[in-house]
Amino acid sequence: MYVQQFFIDGLGCASYLIGCEGAGIAAIVDPDRDVQKYLDAAQARGLKITHIVETHLHADHVSGNTDLAIRTGAAIYLHESSGATFDHQALKHGDALALGNVRLHVRHTPGHTPESITLLVADTTRAEEPWLALTGDTLFVGDAGRPDLVGIEAAQGLAGQLYESLNNELLPLQDGLLIYPGHGAGSLCGRSIGSVRSTTLGFERLRNPALAPREKAEFIDFATHDLPEQPGNHQRIKAMNRRGPNPLGDVTPRALSIHEAIPHFQRGAALLDTRPKADYVQKHVPGSVHLEADDQLSNRVGFVLPADVPLVLIVEDEATYRSVVYSLARVGYENIVGYLGESLDTWQVMGLPVTSGDVRDIEPTELNRLLELPDGERPIVVDVREPWEYRQGHVPGSRLIPLGDLMRHVAELDPAVPVAVICASGSRSQSAAALLGQKGFATVYNVLGGTSAWMINRLPLDRSN
Repeated sequence: MYVQQFFIDGLGCASYLIGCEGAGIAAIVDPDRDVQKYLDAAQARGLKITHIVETHLHADHVSGNTDLAIRTGAAIYLHESSGATFDHQALKHGDALALGNVRLHVRHTPGHTPESITLLVADTTRAEEPWLALTGDTLFVGDAGRPDLVGIEAAQGLAGQLYESLNNELLPLQDGLLIYPGHGAGSLCGRSIGSVRSTTLGFERLRNPALAPREKAEFIDFATHDLPEQPGNHQRIKAMNRRGPNPLGDVTPRALSIHEAIPHFQRGAALLDTRPKADYVQKHVPGSVHLEADDQLSNRVGFVLPADVPLVLIVEDEATYRSVVYSLARVGYENIVGYLGESLDTWQVMGLPVTSGDVRDIEPTELNRLLELPDGERPIVVDVREPWEYRQGHVPGSRLIPLGDLMRHVAELDPAVPVAVICASGSRSQSAAALLGQKGFATVYNVLGGTSAWMINRLPLDRSN
C-alpha cells in the first residue's frame, strides 16, 4: 500500500493518494483544484487513478473531482445522501472499494455535514483490520468538524449526529489506528485544529477536547458554541460542489495590455493587486484591492470581493499568476480575465491615475495614544473577531463587527472618520482593512499583533458585552 498526503498551507486542506502498487491502481481522496500534482505523483509510482472519493461536499474549497475525472476516466464516489447532481457513484455505509490489495471501507459519519464519511483503509497483505482512517472533516488533530456550515438552523441536529459518529463509529476502533484528517491548522472547518498533520486514535482519545467524555446534550452545546467565523463564500462553494465544479483545465497566463484591460474595468471588473505590500504602498491604481499572493489569499478574498466579479490581476510573474489563479479557484473565484501585462509606469504615462500609501500598520501602544485624541481625529476601533472572542476582552469603546459580517455592515461606517481594525493576531484585520481601503475609507489602521499584543502591552481591556 502507498499513501501520500497533499497539503495546502493557509486553507489547511489535506487530500490523499491511496494506492496498491502491486495492482498499479490508486484513489484520490478529496482532491483540490490543482489536479496536476496527483497525476504527477501517480505516474511517479506507476499507478493509474481509478477512483475519486469525496468524504463530503466541502464548504471551504471547491473540489477538483470533475477535472480529475476528465483527465483520468476515474469514477467519482460520494455518499448517497450528498444530493450531488453531477455524475457520480453513490456510496453506502458498509461498502468497500477494492484497489488491488487495498480496501477502503466506508463508514457513514454524519455531523460536519449529513453526507460525511470516514474511510477505514486496510492493506490485506498485512491484515484485514484497518491500518488507517481518512476521517475527512469528522475528526481532526485536536478537534472535530464544526456542524454549522450546512446552515446554522441545522447545527444542533448535526452536532447530535457528530456525537453519535464519534462515539459509535470511531472511538470503538483500536488506539493504534492512524488518523489522516481532511484539514490541518489554518482551516476554518474546526476551531482549534493542530498543526501536526496526522495522529493516532489513541492519542486523540486522551487529548482531544472534542472526544472528552460528555453526555450528548453537553456535546451539542460544546460543538455549537464559540465557533470561528465561517469561511467566506461558503454557501456558494457548497453549491458549486453539489452541482459539480466546472473543470478548470490547464492554467495558461493571459497578459492584457492596458488598452485591453480598460474595457473590462468599464464593465465592472475589479483590479486585484497581489504584489508585496511595499510595492503597493509605493504606487498603485486607486480603487484596486490589495491582497498579497501568500498562503492566506484563499482565506481572505471571500471577505473582500464578491465571487462573481471579473478579476484582472497584477502579479510579479507568470508563476505567481498560476499560483494566484489556483488560490482563487479553490474558493470559487473562476472569472479571471487575465493579468496586467504592462507596468504601472506605463499606466501613469498614459495619463491614468495612480496613488501611493496604504492601510497603515500601527502598534497597539500607538493606537492607545490615538484614542486620546479629540472627536473627529480619534479613530473608531472595529473588532472583527467573533462574539465569543470579543467577550473575553476588547479595546474599550470598540465596535464588534465579525469579519464575515463586515461586507454587509460597511455602509454603517463613515468613510471620512479614521478606522482602526483589530482582531486576535493581525491576520483577519488585514482582510478587513483591505475591504475598507477598497471602499474608499480615507484613513485605515491595521493593529499589529491584534488584541494579543494589546494585552501583552498591558493596555486597558473591557470585558463587558
